[in-house]
Amino acid sequence: MSHRGRATIVALSLAVVLLVLTRADEIVSQKIEQVFVTNFPEVQAIEGKVSLLEPIHQTALRTFKEILVPPVRPHETTRLIEAGTLDTSGFPAVVLSLHGTTKGDVKRSGTVGAILFPEEERILQGFNELGLMPFSLEATAHGVSADTPYFASAQPRYGVAFNRYRVLLYNTTDKSVTVDLYAYLTN
Repeated sequence: MSHRGRATIVALSLAVVLLVLTRADEIVSQKIEQVFVTNFPEVQAIEGKVSLLEPIHQTALRTFKEILVPPVRPHETTRLIEAGTLDTSGFPAVVLSLHGTTKGDVKRSGTVGAILFPEEERILQGFNELGLMPFSLEATAHGVSADTPYFASAQPRYGVAFNRYRVLLYNTTDKSVTVDLYAYLTN
């Protein structure tokens, strides 16, 4: 074998050894990146030094846990169970997941659900006066029955159009349920 061939084999062997000895999660760019900030004074004026103190969050999980929901139909808007408010500021989408357990033996199966509608003055006025819930988002667990004490919804993904949503819960079975609602905010 020629001197050149041996040198190539030695170089390739060293490269393989270095690759094996170097962990993949340690390979990080140490290069300083240059960032350009464009100033749009009519929309958002930027003055002085621009810096980020912490990472920009791409996702967030908000939970509403262990809420007791007695039997109440979704159209009985004055009786729906309020779970709180979901703040969606800065996120364009949400994935809803509803999970729960029944309290006692269910004789009449039904649906357990969460309805989220915008907390905006004019929309709240329509809800309070006529029970209207425009632009609502919903997660539902169908077929809640005596077969199992546990139930869960599908996980619908919705585009978010408002900064705050009121969360209301309903239960069309004949027994109370305990509900957990998970709202995964994402980009």
